[in-house]
Amino acid sequence: MPHIRTQSEQSFLIRAIDAFQRKIMVIDPNHIILSANQLACDSFEENIIGKNCYEVFHQFTSPCKDCPLDEVMRTGKPALKDSNNNALDLLSETCRYFCPMIKSDEIDGVVLLDFGIPILEGLEEKLHQSNAFLKNLILSSVDAVLAVDKKGRIIIFNEAASEISGYTREEAINDVDIRDVYPSDGAREIMKVLRSEDYGGAGKLKDYKVDIVRKDGTILPISVNAALVYDGDREVASIGFFKDLRDEIRIKNELEKAQVQILQSEKMASLGKLAAGVAHQLNNPLGGITLFTKLVLEEYDLEEAAREDLSRILRDAERCRDTVKELLEFARQTRHMMRPNDINRAISRTLFLLENQTLFHNIDIIKQLTPGLPPAHSDVQQLNHVFMNIILNAADAMEGRGALTVITSQSDDKQYVVVTIEDTGPGIPEDVLPHIFEPFYTTKEEGKGTGLGLSLVYGIVQNHGGTIVANTGTDGTTFTIQLPVSK
Repeated sequence: MPHIRTQSEQSFLIRAIDAFQRKIMVIDPNHIILSANQLACDSFEENIIGKNCYEVFHQFTSPCKDCPLDEVMRTGKPALKDSNNNALDLLSETCRYFCPMIKSDEIDGVVLLDFGIPILEGLEEKLHQSNAFLKNLILSSVDAVLAVDKKGRIIIFNEAASEISGYTREEAINDVDIRDVYPSDGAREIMKVLRSEDYGGAGKLKDYKVDIVRKDGTILPISVNAALVYDGDREVASIGFFKDLRDEIRIKNELEKAQVQILQSEKMASLGKLAAGVAHQLNNPLGGITLFTKLVLEEYDLEEAAREDLSRILRDAERCRDTVKELLEFARQTRHMMRPNDINRAISRTLFLLENQTLFHNIDIIKQLTPGLPPAHSDVQQLNHVFMNIILNAADAMEGRGALTVITSQSDDKQYVVVTIEDTGPGIPEDVLPHIFEPFYTTKEEGKGTGLGLSLVYGIVQNHGGTIVANTGTDGTTFTIQLPVSK
C-alpha cells in the first residue's frame, strides 16, 4: 500500500529538493517543464515553468532529434546523457539523468537531474590520468612533436621540438605562428600536400622532406610525418612528427666523399700500372740511346757540329729518362706514410711534370722557393696531388696564358711551412668562392674536371693538420696552404 505523505512531509520534501545543489526538473510527455527546484529556476534569467525543455536548453523550436525524454517514454527505462543528448563518455563535462515517473503503470512525466559534472565513480581521476599519460607520451618523444589548430596557432610543442627549432615551449605556444616555422609559403604548401592523395593518402603525410627555419634564422632539413586531426567529420588541427636530417645528410656526404676517394685510388692504381709499363717499354731503348751516344762522343773524333747534335740527343734522352722516372714515382701506389718531407722538392717535382705540357707553353712559371725550409710532416704523394690539382686549375682558369707564381716560406710563428700559388686568371666569382671546397661542387662542364677536386684537396690538407684558404680578385686567385713543420 503506497505511503500517504502528510502536509508536513510534503513541505520538508519540497525544501529538501530546493536545497539539493543540483538542478532537478519534472517534464511531461509533451516536453513541457512542469516543475523545477530552486537551483534550476535560478539558473535561467526567465521563468522556465510551462516552457518546452528544448526551447530552454537548446533554443530550438521543436524537439531534439535524439531526445532522451522520448527515449525514456518509449522504453520506460532511465537514460544517462551529456548536455548534447549524446551517450556519456570519458570526455563528457555534464551528466543528465532522465528517470521515468510512473503512475497506474503509465509514464506521465520524466524527472531530469542535471549534475553538471560526471557522476561515475573515479571518472574525473581516470580522465586526469589519461590526459597526463598522453601528455608525457608526447613530451618524452625522441622525435619533435608539433600540433597546430586551424588558425596556425601552436598547441602542442615538446622538448625535442624545442631542441630542433631553438624556441622554448612557452615561446612557441604564446608567440610563434606555424607560418614562422617554414620558409616562404612552406606552411601552406605542407597543408596542400597533407590534403592530397600523393604522400600516404589524404590527411596523412609520410617521410616528407622539407626545410624549417630555426629561431636564429638558420635553415634546418627535416623529415616529417603528419596527419590531420578530426572531431567527428570536422577538421580541427594537424600534428607533425619531425626528424632532424643533419646527421643523416652528413653521413651520406661522407660516404659519397669516401666513394670518390676510393674511385680516385683505383684510378691512381691504374695509372701506376700504366706508368710501370711505360717505364719498362721506354727505359731500355732510352738506356741504349744514352749509352751509345756517350760511347760515340768518347770514342770518335767528331766535328763540332756533330758533337753538338749528339750532345743534344743525349740531353733529351736523359730528360726523357728523368720524366719517366718522375712519372713512375708520382703514380706509384704505396701505403700513405707521414714523414718529414722537403716541400720545395715536392713542388719542383710537380712543376717538372707539368711545365712541358701544351697547356703551359704560354704560361710564365715563376718559382720563389725559400731555401733551407724545415721539412713538413706530410705524405708527399698526397701533397703532389694537392699541388698538381691547384696548378692545373690555375692553368685552366688562365686558358693557357698568363703567369703562375709559386712561393714557399715559413709562418711567422715558425710552426708551418707555407705554400702560396698565385695565378693571373679572371678570379673566382663571389657567389662561388664560399662553395669551392664543398664535395661535388663544380662550375666546369661535365667531363672537364681535373685531379682530386678541391673538396678532396681540402680534406688532404685538413688530414695533415694544415689549412688551405682561397682569396680572389679581378687580377687572379691565390691559394695559401699551411702545413705543420715536422717535430
